[in-house]
Amino acid sequence: MAFSAVLNVFRVAELRSRLLFTLALLAVYRLGIFIHTPGINRAALDAHMKLQKDSGGFLNIFNFFSGGALEQMSIFALGIMPYISASIVMSLLTVVVPAFDRLNKEGALGRRKINQYTRYGTILISIAQGIGIAKIAELMGRSAETGTSPIVVETPDFWFYAMTVITLTAGTAFIMWLGERITESGIGNGISLIIFAGIVARLPAGMTIIYTSVKTDTLNLGMVFLLLAFMLLVIAAVVYVERGMRRIPIQYAKRVSGQRVFAGQASYFPLKVNAAGVIPPIFASTLLSLPATLAPYLPLLQDMQNLLRDNLWIYNGIFVFLIVFFAFFYTSLTFRPDDIADNIKKNGGYIPGLRPGRQTADYISRVLNRLTAGGSIYLALICVTPTVISGWTHLPIYFGGTGLLIVVGVALDTVQQIEQHLITKNYEGFSGPRGPRIRGRIRMGT
Repeated sequence: MAFSAVLNVFRVAELRSRLLFTLALLAVYRLGIFIHTPGINRAALDAHMKLQKDSGGFLNIFNFFSGGALEQMSIFALGIMPYISASIVMSLLTVVVPAFDRLNKEGALGRRKINQYTRYGTILISIAQGIGIAKIAELMGRSAETGTSPIVVETPDFWFYAMTVITLTAGTAFIMWLGERITESGIGNGISLIIFAGIVARLPAGMTIIYTSVKTDTLNLGMVFLLLAFMLLVIAAVVYVERGMRRIPIQYAKRVSGQRVFAGQASYFPLKVNAAGVIPPIFASTLLSLPATLAPYLPLLQDMQNLLRDNLWIYNGIFVFLIVFFAFFYTSLTFRPDDIADNIKKNGGYIPGLRPGRQTADYISRVLNRLTAGGSIYLALICVTPTVISGWTHLPIYFGGTGLLIVVGVALDTVQQIEQHLITKNYEGFSGPRGPRIRGRIRMGT
């Protein structure tokens, strides 16, 4: 049954062309990973990136979301992170700034303007981060802590900075363009698929290291099977929660048109269990990695870095607190119960047992807070558990909780879009004629 569902994908000409187009652009992105920026000593860079991996520095975050492009110092070293940051900033501005809020409510034209401002913001953030990456590369091998280690940048003059910033900014702009083309002419959300491809592309290297460890008897084969069982359990939990939602019933009043009376309709308003998505873990990881990166240049942060590195409980405790905080913070900024209550009231609807307006908004806010509390605990458990298990058992877990959330969420969203194409062509889809429909959950970028 599942095999015939997969065959249905290739029987639809439009869907087949969309899939091939998506795979082709993702292949272009992966090829660009190996095109290097000028002025870098690769051998010295490899040595310093090894130190960054061991210390868990801020560059690890960029390297993770760029699919390993930063450790190659390629033209795609910044990855898609500047676009994600600009998208988040614009989402917050639509809540805080009335002018952006009005644009957001103008429909397709307003959203196009917001997308254009997001692109401008991406370029500005890329320029700033490109200068920072160039500065960090210059300091590698020249700070007092590195001693006699090789110098990464031999001639850190103006032209090196100019070429690095222009190259990295152009690389990010090209990735942004690839993502938009995938969204328009391919399958799935292009930005999410680019991150998905970068994370999945690093799996073979991790599996090779595990195989080598088993072959040299440094890792027990039984522990590997336990690790695989744990990964499958976590994936099942992520799929279950990411597809979960709370349905608030909505009743619409009767409508009279001329001499005809239309009966009221019953519907529901869905609230996701994890409304904040992967934004809280990303923000929390970024903040916790800052001391590791800035400690060589700001000695005041050295004690904090040592405390976070040597005490697993303190690190994970702060990580959990930041995830919970950002889950509530981001949800409160991007989800407004007052607007939802007003829209329900304008459309002639109401929640049974509640008055339209303020009482409805308070009820939605109360339900949302409960869901966010449960969703934040779920996010913290998914993100912290692999780290705790790796610290206790010394097992090499290369697929962390944040990456797992992104991969599973993007996979669900992509399968949902493929299923919608199949249904429109009178095929059954992946779930069969009577099975539940796949609901995608995580979207990054627009």
